[in-house]
Amino acid sequence: MIATSPLPVDADVVPEGTEWPGPDALVLLHRDLRAETDLGRLSRFADDRWDVDPAVFEEHISSRSLNFARIPAAFRQDTKHYFWQLLNHSSPGIMRRANGGRPAIATILSAFSPFKAFLVWLRRHDVTSFDQITPQLLDAYLIAVDEATISMDRKYRRVAEVRRLWSTRGVLPARMRMPATPPWGGADSRELFGRMRAERENRTPRIGELTMQHLLIWAVRFIEDFAPDILAAHAEYLELHSQDIEHRRLKEKVERSPQGELPSRMSAYLDQLREHGGMLPGRVADDGTLVIDWRHVARILSCADSIRKRSSGRMAIDSGIPVADGAYLDPPITGRLDGRPWRQTRITYLEAPKLARLLSTACFIAVAYLSGARPGEVLNLHRGCVEYDKEGDLWLMRGLFFKNAVDSDGNKLPAGALRRDPWVIVKIVAQAVNVLEKLHPHPLLFPSKIEPHHRRSSSTKRHGNARTDSSIALDLAAFVTWVNDECRRQGRTDHIPPEDNQRRLAASRFRRTLAWFIRRRPRGLVAASIQYGHVHTRLLQGYAGSYESGFPDEYAFEDWLYRIEILSEDAQALDEGEHVSGPASDAYRHRIHAATRQFAGHVLTSDRQALDLLGNPLLQIHHGKGMTCVLDPAQAACRLRGTIDDPLVTPDLDDCRPQCRCIARTDRDMQEVRQDYRDLVDMTDDPLAPSIRHERELHELERLRRIITAHETEEIDR
Repeated sequence: MIATSPLPVDADVVPEGTEWPGPDALVLLHRDLRAETDLGRLSRFADDRWDVDPAVFEEHISSRSLNFARIPAAFRQDTKHYFWQLLNHSSPGIMRRANGGRPAIATILSAFSPFKAFLVWLRRHDVTSFDQITPQLLDAYLIAVDEATISMDRKYRRVAEVRRLWSTRGVLPARMRMPATPPWGGADSRELFGRMRAERENRTPRIGELTMQHLLIWAVRFIEDFAPDILAAHAEYLELHSQDIEHRRLKEKVERSPQGELPSRMSAYLDQLREHGGMLPGRVADDGTLVIDWRHVARILSCADSIRKRSSGRMAIDSGIPVADGAYLDPPITGRLDGRPWRQTRITYLEAPKLARLLSTACFIAVAYLSGARPGEVLNLHRGCVEYDKEGDLWLMRGLFFKNAVDSDGNKLPAGALRRDPWVIVKIVAQAVNVLEKLHPHPLLFPSKIEPHHRRSSSTKRHGNARTDSSIALDLAAFVTWVNDECRRQGRTDHIPPEDNQRRLAASRFRRTLAWFIRRRPRGLVAASIQYGHVHTRLLQGYAGSYESGFPDEYAFEDWLYRIEILSEDAQALDEGEHVSGPASDAYRHRIHAATRQFAGHVLTSDRQALDLLGNPLLQIHHGKGMTCVLDPAQAACRLRGTIDDPLVTPDLDDCRPQCRCIARTDRDMQEVRQDYRDLVDMTDDPLAPSIRHERELHELERLRRIITAHETEEIDR
């Protein structure tokens, strides 16, 4: 390592405990580095572009750097010193609501652009050093930012980077320090701009209901029905590719076949085709004619495609064996779609890697959507991450988490941390992982390249081994295109419909969508008998419900929105004279009126705030079939979903007990009760019904009659 150097004699004194870098000082001097890092290629302070990739451990993050050539020349050297301290000082400055004393690499990267914008503005106002910044100048900058035609989020970021520069005064010499007075008198961004950032829900929109359902249905079809055929075809593809003459020459010196061996292999190959009624591999030439695919023949026979010019090639031409319209692989099609083979022909050599990529994408959809894990956590999953707990009858998925992974000082752990508790998943997710482990030999489940023969770019920059968020978005688009093309070709109507707003499918939208589906469609069919109610149980009551995962917060936000919507409907119904009966009727009316007063116009600023508010007893009202549960966990007769002290606890409305003291019935509930009563009257009039069933129906009919009578009587009394 090259040591840092002291300041030149004519420079200001550096605060005690602060290192000052010389031209050859390593940019990542005090950062953890990836094991494969080439220390000789690390960026130095004198470089105008700093490569920070060696300190980025997430496999799905692509190349990242800081380009100081974009910084105004007057500020460039001081800016490099400033960012060097952000990277290497143990505590360069404390930002409001920040964890730890040192910013993460991602934070520093995101700070660069808004900080550059500040410097460009300063230079236009003839400022050449940080110590020339005055409160009046900052007020002018605030006005400029407020009037700029940029998002509120970008405005927040720009003023935040001014605060960050001020917060580092303690590690910078006097000539680089802003005034001692906090920028804008210490006011926060909400006060400065008079409004908040856009709500998180708007920034991470849900995927449309029909789009998500069909996307998942087709993903499950790939995993359960198409996977065996694709895996077999891909395995043969890899074997044949390894026999490609160009590939073999890269690995070893290729010797010419002994005299007479190639004709012998060709003869055996042609005999095999005749015996099984096979066809020679073909391709469509540029002029539209069907010709033999000599390159594929060469792969099969482990020779060069110049075979077409030799006697062995003439044997194939004169064989009389028909030529196929593609280079078909051997594995037959065994998968079924609606009782018929999912495709009419075997998979071709060129189709195999494309279908393998689609299969990998289908597995990503299932794993990312149904586990509730963050996209980066899914993309960093390794082989062997899933296990079955026989005692608990649970499928468990283990992996790293990066968000909120911090050390004892609150600083981000760049390599992430193993989740203390695994994700609890449903079986189809375990099946998807099993398919991925068969699809390729890579240690990561979602490598950037599935085929091991694909070589990395010759670029010296690090490329993560996993697929990136952007490549996954492209894969999702390709998956939708393939499905919809197949539906058009086969005349199917279960295509994946586009969303009304034509938004691009992105992995970041899955978690929000899952939370919405669990809350709004708890009994909706996912696919292959998977129900959201089952996913709800696994995700919110198992280990995946731990707050470390973040998913309960996502769910809490959707739950809050849903309950507020229902609360509004209930309050309106009461105002319009709706009658409520049952043992919990008084509690129902009290909660509706009190909650309306407390939450009307309430604005949420975070998902965790929603989680906290859900614990309020006023919101514990759950509508079921023909009844409303005014939940009091201490009195509930059903099996609760969750523990009594958990704000996410909900009643099991499918297990509602008639004698429960939490039941209330509104006029809307009574419409369903009266319909059930009419249906039972018709059933009890059936003279051919078995006596046991007839007695049971009469008993239920009497119970419903008492409920109806009690409701009507209470209404008259009031």
